[in-house]
Amino acid sequence: MILRTLLIDDEQPARDVVKHYLKDFKEIEIIGEFQDGFTGLKAIQELKPDLVFLDVQMPKLTGLELLELLEQPPLIIFSTAYDQYAIKAFEMNAIDYLLKPFSKERFTQALQKAMLQAGSGQKSSTPVQNLVKSLEESPEFLQRIAVKSRHKVSVVPVDEIIYLEAEGDYVMIHTKEARHLKEKTMKYFETHLDAHQFIRIHRSFIVNAAFIDRIEYYDKESYSILLKNGAKLRASTSGYKLLKQILNM
Repeated sequence: MILRTLLIDDEQPARDVVKHYLKDFKEIEIIGEFQDGFTGLKAIQELKPDLVFLDVQMPKLTGLELLELLEQPPLIIFSTAYDQYAIKAFEMNAIDYLLKPFSKERFTQALQKAMLQAGSGQKSSTPVQNLVKSLEESPEFLQRIAVKSRHKVSVVPVDEIIYLEAEGDYVMIHTKEARHLKEKTMKYFETHLDAHQFIRIHRSFIVNAAFIDRIEYYDKESYSILLKNGAKLRASTSGYKLLKQILNM
């Protein structure tokens, strides 16, 4: 069996090390190498590789952001200098990873594991999905959000978000320039956005306090939040109380 393989890492020396180690494996065919997550994501979607060596930390689109955007991920061996929380998540979800700098022996161990899984015919995406889910439990606040439309992938800095709106099993992210649908829950964003900046004013809305223009009384059960872009959102009684508390109104 020949495994069609991609290398995605923003550091040329790191890709060179992987290529050097792969010379001893006739089962591997390198079909491309890429230095950022955007081109790497496009290559995975178009070339449909069997195996990907994926760097976690890349500046434009991280390896984990790339994974969020894949519906059917291939076999993946991660390379990372990530913190211990992430390493624990990799271990728990049976995803192999290479902690930089890695030896040839450790590399060989990871590759043999991938080849064994490929040979079994079990190309389940469940381990990758479990990894993403585990990393979502990190208490760190989001600084940006990776989103995709039919034609492109974008990274939205959280400071550009005006508000978020529940859309069934998705969340609509509203910015000055566009709207982006993300397959996450409102609870996820409520947990992973700074609560002093992003306030859950209603079960359907999380608003960026920086874009609030004024607040108007609506009726005895709710208030209207008028935003600087002209949008008008309903705030529940509890949401209004939270808003008053955070903004010291």
